[in-house]
Amino acid sequence: MEQPAILIVEDERKLSRVLQLELDYENYKTEIADNGNDALRLMKEKAWDLVLLDIMLPNLSGMEVLRRIRRTDDSTPIILLTARDEVHDKVSGLDLGANDYITKPFQIEELLARIRVHLRKSVTEKVNGKQLAIGDLHVDLNAHEVKRASREIELTPREFDLLVCLLKNKNIVLTRDQLIENVWGFDYFGDTNVVDVYIRYLRQKVDKGHEQAYIQTVRGVGYTIKDHVQ
Repeated sequence: MEQPAILIVEDERKLSRVLQLELDYENYKTEIADNGNDALRLMKEKAWDLVLLDIMLPNLSGMEVLRRIRRTDDSTPIILLTARDEVHDKVSGLDLGANDYITKPFQIEELLARIRVHLRKSVTEKVNGKQLAIGDLHVDLNAHEVKRASREIELTPREFDLLVCLLKNKNIVLTRDQLIENVWGFDYFGDTNVVDVYIRYLRQKVDKGHEQAYIQTVRGVGYTIKDHVQ
């Protein structure tokens, strides 16, 4: 099972390091951002399963970071970390789209429990709602809708099926034959170069104009969708 990736946005170095050590011990993948600008950059560059977000940050406040994240991403669970115990701050954070909050100082066991709850809820919602997602790319299987950064993308039925196949096998390299079998069917006897053509169509619609390209070519093997591109 793939390790959940958690972004820690906290400028207090002692606390961020303790959180990282505890989360690494619990088998989560982690990275630290100590200011709002770095947090937004990392949100664009990688896909995260959950974000721990401090309210008091240099450059941009945690509330402003939250506001900007929610403009394009309404599904990644975000837990606010705050030294304030005022109802106003908690309500404001929840109104802006935070999933939860925890007031400093807190017990690490309580934070870990909340993280587990939100990760489980996120997975359940995606499965029950027939959603596939990677970063800011979201596919609704029931509605046959594709959105990237909240902008709707029009795909042909074949392009849609190809994208779904890649997303269901995220970070796994699929050969042209495997893609033909899954998308075009066992009885397809045409040229496997059709895969290259449709991959090109998908890239034009899904990746063009975005900093991160999800659809990757593995030379001599095939294609994959990756959430962490080196």
